Amino acid sequence: MFNLILYEPEIPPNTGNAMRLSVNVGARLHLIEPLGFTLDDRLLRRAGLDYREWADVQVHQSLDCCLAQLAGARLFAVSTKSETAYTVPRYQPNDALLFGPETRGLPAAVLAAVPAEQRIYLPMMPDNRSLNLSNAIAIVAFEAWRQLGFAGAAR
Repeated sequence: MFNLILYEPEIPPNTGNAMRLSVNVGARLHLIEPLGFTLDDRLLRRAGLDYREWADVQVHQSLDCCLAQLAGARLFAVSTKSETAYTVPRYQPNDALLFGPETRGLPAAVLAAVPAEQRIYLPMMPDNRSLNLSNAIAIVAFEAWRQLGFAGAAR
């Protein structure tokens, strides 16, 4: 199982989609406060459907608190400012995949704290800014899970 970390997420449907995805790929979802919504937000519930009850979701007061709980996990930060494509790392169980808030991405200080080879990006066509957060999470999560042999998957 690996970990998906959303740093200060702002848009409820993206987090609802991430909850649903986390259940379907067997990942834990970590939300770093402040959140731009409450966990009972109707848009979050709508996007997450009934998966919320099965999702392993933890809310943390800070990224440091989250990382302390995940001691020993390798951290990969997803950012358009990175130099390594998301397909390059060899993911391992318990790895943590960190995604920034929708409107601003990860802060420079957070990125700087992650080793350069663990800062990853998703290739895009030139002159585009970014992908939707829930789409980016799905792309990277499925690559990590694929590399883990789709552990626990059913047809």
